[in-house]
Amino acid sequence: MKIKTADDYDQINDSIVTIGTFDGVHTGHQKIINKLVSIAKINKLQALVLTFFPHPRMVIQNDSGIKLINTIDEKENLLENLGIDHLVLKEFTKTFSRLTALEYVRDLLVNKLKVKHVIVGYDHHFGRNRTAGIQELKEFGAFYGFKITEIGPKEIDNVTVSSTKIRKALSNGKISIANKFLGYNFMLSGKVVKGKGLGNKLHFPTANIQIEETYKLIPKFGVYLVQSKFDSKLFFGMMNIGKNPTVSRGNQIYIEVHFFDFKSYIYGKFLTIELLDYLRNEIKFPNIEALKIQLEKDKVNARNHIDLISKM
Repeated sequence: MKIKTADDYDQINDSIVTIGTFDGVHTGHQKIINKLVSIAKINKLQALVLTFFPHPRMVIQNDSGIKLINTIDEKENLLENLGIDHLVLKEFTKTFSRLTALEYVRDLLVNKLKVKHVIVGYDHHFGRNRTAGIQELKEFGAFYGFKITEIGPKEIDNVTVSSTKIRKALSNGKISIANKFLGYNFMLSGKVVKGKGLGNKLHFPTANIQIEETYKLIPKFGVYLVQSKFDSKLFFGMMNIGKNPTVSRGNQIYIEVHFFDFKSYIYGKFLTIELLDYLRNEIKFPNIEALKIQLEKDKVNARNHIDLISKM
């Protein structure tokens, strides 16, 4: 599967489409995608996801502060694993946001994407100022000859799952809640770059992860239990996210991972780090020795968590 833009899309005459930002591709989104793929197979249609970037809030509300759960590449991989055939990326601009509901359906869905079936969540809205909803979409479907399937909310522990709630959980360090809502482990993806070398001096060598996408959500500062695959092997470790207040001054954010039982050379490699649990807050220690003592405690705590995971 390759990402295509809506403007250069190779038209498919028989497609079933779902529409949305799908930030997180969480369990609620997965409910929609699974239905999409199932209907596509039964009716011999191409399963297509139409998504938008930048996030509409970044454009309409000029909200540059919103951070996203997934990068575009992460979203593509998640959707591909769910079995869709095509991911169509539509640039979200102020001009696009001003399209009426009729223009949106006629010009994009009908004339460009040639839809035969549209499947959306119960709260789907579209068109200028998001004034049109499911009822209007059904009316358009009746006129243009495409079917509509509406999907209800996905609830976990009596809480409706949403991207907003997941972002809040991540910002508060509640990684287990976020992962439950996501249906997979929240991830950070980036290149391993050279750091200051302090980890080696402390006998805790770290991989410093550089994330290029400035819109990617960075969770609460602190120490996490993590895992990552390298050369098809799974390694556990602990990761610190923060400003290294004990040894650094300034506002630079560091993402550093110390892997257990790992000796490979990985500078310049691209890694995906999965966050499993939140171990503690970031702390400013009085000296390096106090930091080293705490790191030893963190390592014991992390390994205990790994033992618990392995017994589940």
